[in-house]
Amino acid sequence: MCSQARAQTDEERKTLRVALALNLAMFVIGTTAGLLAQSSGLLADALDMLADATAYAIGLLAVTRSPVFKHRSARLSGVLLLLLGTGILLDVGRRALGGAEPVGSVMMVFALLSLAVNVTVLRRLSRYCTGEVHPRATYLFTRADVVANLGVCVSGAIVGITGSRWADLVAGLLIGAYVVREAAEILRDSRDESKATTA
Repeated sequence: MCSQARAQTDEERKTLRVALALNLAMFVIGTTAGLLAQSSGLLADALDMLADATAYAIGLLAVTRSPVFKHRSARLSGVLLLLLGTGILLDVGRRALGGAEPVGSVMMVFALLSLAVNVTVLRRLSRYCTGEVHPRATYLFTRADVVANLGVCVSGAIVGITGSRWADLVAGLLIGAYVVREAAEILRDSRDESKATTA
């Protein structure tokens, strides 16, 4: 029994390390691409990758800790995601007022690359989607990323075809709103599980 639990813990750590490395790399690439393409959607997607990397790092710390530490780790992840979502929404507003001309082709290329990375990570995390609160939080983070990638890809195609920047701003707005929703779900899960543990 102990050896089985140890194997599961080692596998969870390995999955989180891979996810952490991939998301840090995609954050750097995405930020560069977002600045070059002047895209709110790409920058939102890249920042989401950074938030995910933070969640994976917190998850690594929580793997062998107490239930209380795990609940607090999930809560911290939720708060970080909430701050990120709010920041994305503020950036979309700033760009809407200040103006920007996003490059649709760059948006699509990065979105497809990010989608491939996130689908790979999501498949590895899928076994934890009904487990403890902290690995479940990392699963929700990655699921949000997949939705965001699809949104940026579609908006990139629209920008490329029409030349309008509004599709990019709408993508950024939707990503920000979805990130805030996922943050609320993580915080709610953490609170409910904490209450159940206390009871």
